[in-house]
Amino acid sequence: MSLLGELLAGLDLARMVLVWGVVIFAAVMRAFTGFGFALAAVPVFSQIMAPSEAVVLSASLTLAVSLLTRKTYWGESSLKPMIPMLLLALLGTLLGARLLMGLSPAQFQLWIGLAVVAASLVLSLYRPAQGARLPGGVWRAVAGAASGLLNGAFAIPGPPVVVYAVAAEPEPRRARALLMTFFLFSAVMALASYALAGLVTPQAPLLFALAFPAMYLGDKLGYYLFTRYGSRFYRRVAVAVLLAVGVTTTVRALLQLGAWNG
Repeated sequence: MSLLGELLAGLDLARMVLVWGVVIFAAVMRAFTGFGFALAAVPVFSQIMAPSEAVVLSASLTLAVSLLTRKTYWGESSLKPMIPMLLLALLGTLLGARLLMGLSPAQFQLWIGLAVVAASLVLSLYRPAQGARLPGGVWRAVAGAASGLLNGAFAIPGPPVVVYAVAAEPEPRRARALLMTFFLFSAVMALASYALAGLVTPQAPLLFALAFPAMYLGDKLGYYLFTRYGSRFYRRVAVAVLLAVGVTTTVRALLQLGAWNG
């Protein structure tokens, strides 16, 4: 109980409302597009908690809701093409977790922001053609390794795999299923890497318990919106929100770095 009291003291009502609001918004994004939770949530989490706590919370929420809602996406995308991606992502995740420990909060936020902006720009320029096939083994390997590095360092495996999926998959439901399946395994890798690196603290389960109801609520709302509007607004919503998150996070980090250097 004393640990819970210390945690609640560190997260006042205003911060808890912010956490809940961000989790609901990011969960809606994830359920609608198949990605976007960590991209939207981690930059805000990192403003009110240590980077290590932010990435552990993001990965644990993603894993829990992915397992609870797997019937909405499991089996709609083949696992076989993902195996080499997942193996390389595992290696990248282990390396990325080590990189996390050497970053300052402002550097952490800057790299997140730049990664999100880059992904948004790529997604805005490329649209998959009807009947196109997914890229070959080299592109899967590159996407998997790059995703692992971002997963371990920032709990954000999305940008490389999102680009890989939407570069050739025109059907929103299949693209969403591919991404959600990949990110389920990425969350397992991330949490295991953080545990091995000693980043999972006693506060982590308490933070998870406080945030998960918002995650579940946002997921339900996002899935409803996807089934109703996904075929029409899938790409436009995803790219617009990701670009806004990336630009905001990058500018904030640059201002912080400029203030410290000054």
